[in-house]
Amino acid sequence: MRGGDRRRSALPHIAAIDEKRVGAAEAMSSAISSEDSIEVPARPRRWHILVFLLPAVIVYSAVMILPLIETLRLSLFNTVDGQSTFVGLSNFQVLFGDERWAADFWRALKNNFIFFAIHMLVQNPLGIALAAMLSIPKLRLATFYRTAIFMPTILSFVIVGFIWKLILSPIWGITPFFMDLVGLKSLFGPWLGKPGSALITVSLISVWQNVGIPMMLIYAALLNIPDEVIEAAECDGITGWSQFWKIKLPLVLPAIGMVSILTFVGNFNAFDLIYTVQGALAGPDGATDILGTLLYRTFFGFQLQLGDRSMGATIATVMFLIILAGVSLYLFGIQRRVRRYQF
Repeated sequence: MRGGDRRRSALPHIAAIDEKRVGAAEAMSSAISSEDSIEVPARPRRWHILVFLLPAVIVYSAVMILPLIETLRLSLFNTVDGQSTFVGLSNFQVLFGDERWAADFWRALKNNFIFFAIHMLVQNPLGIALAAMLSIPKLRLATFYRTAIFMPTILSFVIVGFIWKLILSPIWGITPFFMDLVGLKSLFGPWLGKPGSALITVSLISVWQNVGIPMMLIYAALLNIPDEVIEAAECDGITGWSQFWKIKLPLVLPAIGMVSILTFVGNFNAFDLIYTVQGALAGPDGATDILGTLLYRTFFGFQLQLGDRSMGATIATVMFLIILAGVSLYLFGIQRRVRRYQF
């Protein structure tokens, strides 16, 4: 009897607990349904972003995109009987195969690759070496050296070309005098006037002017290396140039890759310095002629040569395709294989 009484007395408590559970479940279901019924407000459209981007897009399109499209279109047309006629790829066949055009084009293309190779073999290694030396913590007058090396990059191509023509002139230049002071006057010659040395000389002038750019980019990458990495290397006994080759250089490879592709694009767009130093004919005897000077003479004409807009646009299109191929090779073939370190 006592057990039965206890069970009867517990029944009301169990019923109360069940009622509470049912009430809690109903409250939860009502809360969920109320949340479902609440409409999430739509995200506001950020029209101000479009307002800020629109001027830049308009200017870039007017200066870059539309001229590029017009150049590509013009390369597929030619003037026949005074009218612009669609000729397809005939202009490219003439440029690559015609005896009158092909000789100048292939010579300019070869010179352009030589121009680029000299920059890759001289300018960029020199920039890496200068950046490594300037990153030495205890180097005195480091700010002065950085400024002095970077200063030529902000000078006009006209000024640089005119100054170096004066310096290297066999008549009134100062180079023979300084070479005589060190006993090397016999090695001096009219380097800008000889077909065998003119392109190398102009390339070295360009290296002198632009070496500050790779130096500063790689210098910034070296400064971005954490001190903890350097301290760990020093604890392992890696110091000096060994530390640079084994620790620092692998960490700045992405910056070196970026410098290389910038050098490629800049060299295959080059025109100003060669035009200033050697003129539109890129003498002597076309020894310094590159794609930029060939494009200028073809499109605008020079002296007795009449301008040909269609062939000029064809050369410009070939330059664009070469640069596009080089940049694509770097972005999709090389950059993905370069290991990046995140600090």
